[in-house]
Amino acid sequence: MAACKELTTDLVPEFVSSVDTILCDCDGVIWQGKNVVPGAQEALKKLRQKGKKIFFVTNNSTKSRKQYMQKFTSLGFEVYEEEIVCTAFAAAAYLKYGLKYEGKVYLMGSAGMEEELELMGYQHTGTGPDPSPSYDLDKWAALPIDPEVKAVVMGFDEHLSYNKLVKAGTYLNDPNCIFVATNEDMRYPYQGKVIIPGTGVLVQAVRAAAGRDPVVLGKPNRYLFESIMETHQGINPQRTVMIGDRMSTDILMGKNCGLKTLLVETGINSGEEAKEHQRSNSIERQKMVPDYYIKSLGALGDGIV
Repeated sequence: MAACKELTTDLVPEFVSSVDTILCDCDGVIWQGKNVVPGAQEALKKLRQKGKKIFFVTNNSTKSRKQYMQKFTSLGFEVYEEEIVCTAFAAAAYLKYGLKYEGKVYLMGSAGMEEELELMGYQHTGTGPDPSPSYDLDKWAALPIDPEVKAVVMGFDEHLSYNKLVKAGTYLNDPNCIFVATNEDMRYPYQGKVIIPGTGVLVQAVRAAAGRDPVVLGKPNRYLFESIMETHQGINPQRTVMIGDRMSTDILMGKNCGLKTLLVETGINSGEEAKEHQRSNSIERQKMVPDYYIKSLGALGDGIV
């Protein structure tokens, strides 16, 4: 049975001394929307003072690395661009260095993803509003299809429309067309009764329309951590911890990569939910059980002396 233990204040010093590298999620861990999680700045500052390498690993594709830098700085965090591992950058890097793709991209995503693709030298189409007409098969069949597009890249797109589903499905009808998605998170860690659907909901729609599965780069898959390993020497997975708020992405990625895992209770999942997974007979739920859970990143900082 997978372990799951509360990381109490007295256990924090030993835990921190057991790791050299910190992978930290952002939404629901460092901030909640526009608000910083209390104590998060001080916790990260203390970890740096202890000589820990820190990387900010987020599935959120709405911002480029430069845009994330601006947000971190505005909220009072000391962060360096090379420490930010976001899926907008990952998607562009995967096309450029992983696939060595040289064509045009149909992008269902954000301005941040546009920026990262352009920095890699890619032409793209598809972003922004593309409203659909009222029910009219002939108009959908006559939508312009760019013959230079040989890759469909998906992130969060608040302008998802039927036109876009038609175009993405048509491009992907070519079996040689590349299909990449930043992540499959089903909802945002929003505090309140309103459910904010995530990128995964949009990806499911395109997957169904195209009848194909994308290459998914974000957590819980290994790609983001492997990209860190490739660009930063000396990282030992056994002395690395993934800190996150979501068991199905953050914690599962940690498990998939052989890392230590710490769940914070300021986002999607709680320690009690982790214990329920631990008690379950389901192998899939057992894979998501964190090694430790704690109230918040601030609470972790409180135990660092």
